[in-house]
Formats: sequence, structure tokens, C-alpha cells
Amino acid sequence: MFIDESGDLGMQTKHLILCALLVRNPSELDRIIKNMRRHRFRKQLRKAMEIKANKSSAEVKRHMLEKLGSVKGIAVSYVVLEKKKVYSDFLKQDKHKLYNFVAGKLARKLELPKADIEVRIDRSKGKQLLQEDFNRYFIKLLREKSELGKVEIYHSYSQSWSGLQFADLLAWSAFQKFEHGDGSYMDILELEPDVYYVW
Repeated sequence: MFIDESGDLGMQTKHLILCALLVRNPSELDRIIKNMRRHRFRKQLRKAMEIKANKSSAEVKRHMLEKLGSVKGIAVSYVVLEKKKVYSDFLKQDKHKLYNFVAGKLARKLELPKADIEVRIDRSKGKQLLQEDFNRYFIKLLREKSELGKVEIYHSYSQSWSGLQFADLLAWSAFQKFEHGDGSYMDILELEPDVYYVW
């Protein structure tokens, strides 16, 4: 599972989107990125350490979504937080608690197979204590609905993981739809994602 968000953790944007990309074989995602870098988008991506949706051309984003749609054994889930409905000052004032709250909503909705699972989250929590706090909370809620085996959570740099780059693109695509009313990128995937609304 690869998790990333779009929208800020303050109150500047109207929405915060959290996206989970579940994939059986992450090496297929690596292959897509490698092929893009070696062939069609070699010039565009030559100086890019990673593919970020907000810095990439429409052509790159559309290509990635089309290719992702052809990967077998994937699922996409979103949690959409409409911030104007957040009445808790506690959540408004602590961005880590807000992130954990939204991630907890995601964990409670996911129905996962009875198996070991590796979770990679874009590294936003620098402090070890914050990472451990998140990990305990997220694993506890994941286990409420699913009979999981071993669960490992890693806070990773997205430049090292193709799955996180795809999760970034998926979160960005959903943000375009809910923040700006542009669903054209979400439609490219041709996969019916699970979308959960907070409030």
C-alpha cells in the first residue's frame, strides 16, 4: 500500500485528499517509470529526481494514469476531507493530529485480504516519535476490519519508490476534481475507486 495526500494540512485549501494505492506487485510500477525515463519522456524527465504531479506535464500525467489502469491487481481508495466542516480547534491547530485523523478514516474503510502488508507513506513526519505515534494508530485501525498478518509501515522518500509517485499523482488527480471541479484526470484511470467523505 502506498499513501500520499494532496491539499495542505492547514486551512489554505478547501479539501484534503488522502489516497491509498494497493498493488500486489510493485515492480510493475517500477517498470512503467523506467520505460518512461528510457523512452518516450527521456528528455522531459532527464533532470527530475522523481515524478511529481504538480511539476509534470499533462502528457506525463495522462500517460502514467493510462499505464496504471493496465496493471492487474490494483485498487485505489480516497478519503476526502471538506475542511470547512472541521469544527475541532484541536484538529485545526495540530496538522499531525489532523493527518492521523484523516488516515484513521481511511484505515477504517479499507477491507484488505488476509495477508502480510507493507505500507509506504510519503515521508512528511520527520520526528521518529510522530512516525511511531502514526504507525501504532494506523495499524490498530487497519486491524479492526481486516484479518491481517504482519503489517510494516515505512515513511519513505518518494523519489525512491515508484508507488509513492503514482500515489502522489492519484491524490493530485482527486484534488483537481474536488477542489477545482476537474474530474478529467480521475476519469483516465478507468477504475472505480472507493471514495469516502469525512463529514
